[in-house]
Amino acid sequence: MREWIIMQMLALPAAFILDMILGDPHTGMHPICLIGNLIAMLDSALNKENVSRKRKIARGALTAAAVIVISTAFPLIIEIISFNINIWLFFVAETVMDYFVIAAKSLKKESMLVCAAMEAGDTEGARRAVSMIVGRDTKVLDKEGIIKAAVETVAENSSDGVIAPVFYTALCGAAGGFFYKSVNTMDSMLGYINDRYEAFGKAAARLDDVLNYIPSRLSALFIIAAAKFTGLNAAGAWKIFRRDRMKHASPNSAQTESACAGALDVRLAGNAWYGGVLHEKPYIGDDIRPIEPEDIRKTCRLMYAASAAAIVIFGTAAGFLKSFLF
Repeated sequence: MREWIIMQMLALPAAFILDMILGDPHTGMHPICLIGNLIAMLDSALNKENVSRKRKIARGALTAAAVIVISTAFPLIIEIISFNINIWLFFVAETVMDYFVIAAKSLKKESMLVCAAMEAGDTEGARRAVSMIVGRDTKVLDKEGIIKAAVETVAENSSDGVIAPVFYTALCGAAGGFFYKSVNTMDSMLGYINDRYEAFGKAAARLDDVLNYIPSRLSALFIIAAAKFTGLNAAGAWKIFRRDRMKHASPNSAQTESACAGALDVRLAGNAWYGGVLHEKPYIGDDIRPIEPEDIRKTCRLMYAASAAAIVIFGTAAGFLKSFLF
């Protein structure tokens, strides 16, 4: 068991380095894509219009359970088999599986396309780029709105796409990382408040809220600490985090957005259009200065610094905890 724990501790930073070098492989055989295909298949098979709301909720819960069990079982089986064959094979398998649940470089790459287009004066190119990473309507966004959308996405996904999966991977290995990613992927596909998904996606959305409750708050604290070491306003990040961290319909989304807004001395959020419908949202942060394309780059630096700190702290703490328990 001691070797299992040590190799899991070593695999996590190795996976983070691998992501920094390679980024997300764009292939339909990516495990997260396969999880998405499974969710889409169950959605098509079980989410029918001619059933009651109660049954839709039950079918949604069944879908969530099936996706979680399948998504977690495969990496766990790979872990057990590889460990019993060879300890270094286990390390390689664990590293590769951990790599698949971390999306730091992909997040940076996609957001920096927005930054580069804005700096080149290509507003339409920036609008197209930001439409690939946000769920809101982008045709109505002005230059400020495009930059804000990119900054908000990097800030929120610093938790969802990097630090939260690192948290669960540190605690439970690759199987824990896939457990989290299966729920987070379900929420992104089914967690909409509309006629089709309000009932069917309820279980996935609620479970995602629960799983992100602790990681989102820890992520915000890491961002505040990272602001200190990246030349940004750490005191402002702490102030805005304490004041604005609950200014969102989700209990978790504004945690990292508020810390980021304070670190940058800008104002984020506000009203946004989704599916042609205006959603009124409060502002996060203070309008100390105009937001600019460079803020996307600064937010990426915050994300990387916060993620590196999370890997060291989560990995070390989880290693000591597991050594004590087992």
